[in-house]
Amino acid sequence: MSEPTPSEWTMQDSDLYKQLAAIAVPKRAEQIATLLTLIPFGKEDTFRVVELASGEGYLSAAILEAFPHATVMALDYEESMREATSARLEAYGGRWEVAQFDMKADDWFGHLDSADVVVSSLCVHHLDDVGKQGLFKAVAERVSEKGTLLIADLVLPQNGRAKALFATTWDSMAEAASIERTLARDTFQLFVEEQWNIYRYPDDFDTPSPLYHQLRWLDEAGFSTVDVFWMQAGHAIYGGYMAEAETGLLFEYALNVAQEILKR
Repeated sequence: MSEPTPSEWTMQDSDLYKQLAAIAVPKRAEQIATLLTLIPFGKEDTFRVVELASGEGYLSAAILEAFPHATVMALDYEESMREATSARLEAYGGRWEVAQFDMKADDWFGHLDSADVVVSSLCVHHLDDVGKQGLFKAVAERVSEKGTLLIADLVLPQNGRAKALFATTWDSMAEAASIERTLARDTFQLFVEEQWNIYRYPDDFDTPSPLYHQLRWLDEAGFSTVDVFWMQAGHAIYGGYMAEAETGLLFEYALNVAQEILKR
């Protein structure tokens, strides 16, 4: 079963995601490192991050580890995920907060006010086209002058050939990750049995949108620099900047941080 909408997400779904995430998220450490590298601040800079759908807290922890003066507001819908995030961020003192939110509501938009970076992993695809456009507009209107929105998510293929490619490459990468991590295919078998690959098993909960459309919506929302930065197996990292990025981490350093965080 692929990840349901925030209003349908349960503790059981969280437990299943925790079992599968290490193999179901393609190149997980590389994705986290890419997001860290794209944050337009240096290691010693002070800035505020809002993460949408923090899950187990790995991305928030990586941000706090890589940027010692950054602070993070981590938002998630499901209680056990918020608890997991809180436990993982405990070592970072008073530099973080965790709060509840529902992606499909707008009562949490105040958390975006004056944020310097907004990041989201595997959440935006639960919004329909109108919802995504509304989110992008809300972020652009509320972030700081240097504000950035970075998204790692599933995107909708534009034709059957691309859909088949996304499905096949995702299965292949998940199987390889299962064998690499456990020397067995058991976790991959769970991935298959739960029909997690939405390119093979589309459902009513997941509503990814074409990448091209989302880049256009980001531009229309007011981001001055919009691009796609990474893509594999139907998973893309894309986003927009309100101002030209002048600083950032080296990818090698970011990858080391991501790999260490995922071991904890």
